[in-house]
Amino acid sequence: MRIISGKYKSKRITAPKNLPVRPTTDMAKESLFNILNNFYYFENISVLDLFAGTGNISYEFASRGTETIYAVDAHFACIKFINQTSKELDMNITSYKSDVYKFLEKTPLKTDVIFADPPYDFEESQFLKIADIIFDRGLLNEDGLLIIEHSKHTDLSQHPFYSYEKRYGGNVFSFFEIVENDEEE
Repeated sequence: MRIISGKYKSKRITAPKNLPVRPTTDMAKESLFNILNNFYYFENISVLDLFAGTGNISYEFASRGTETIYAVDAHFACIKFINQTSKELDMNITSYKSDVYKFLEKTPLKTDVIFADPPYDFEESQFLKIADIIFDRGLLNEDGLLIIEHSKHTDLSQHPFYSYEKRYGGNVFSFFEIVENDEEE
């Protein structure tokens, strides 16, 4: 994997082969960050990276100037790799070894962007539960965005806070946000 832009542009990061991960492809990641670039100044936001795996998404935010990044993964080897890499590159990433659902149920953190990249073989209900907990607990700041990466075979459009999706090959990013309804009934 490589960092697409920012301070560490073109830096290649090689994760250990034994990590139980499927990193977001460089093409999909570049497209995602092109979208986010239209919404945010990266140095002014906070990010929560769920199912962080290798830390691929966290590193990209850090390279672009994001100072407050939290990475959550249940696997010790993933957290160890994220800690090692963020230390080597002097990135401010705080990691948590935790089941994502348990973390979301208990965390007091509120961020501007929450990115979740769960295993593609999750049931649709498992993907939707992530969004349910985040919106029920109010874990996004005002104008915040939840992005869930999933396969093209999963449809999350029925969720009440679903906004839109972008497809890149077999990868799909579903975007969720609170949209204020200006119409009076």
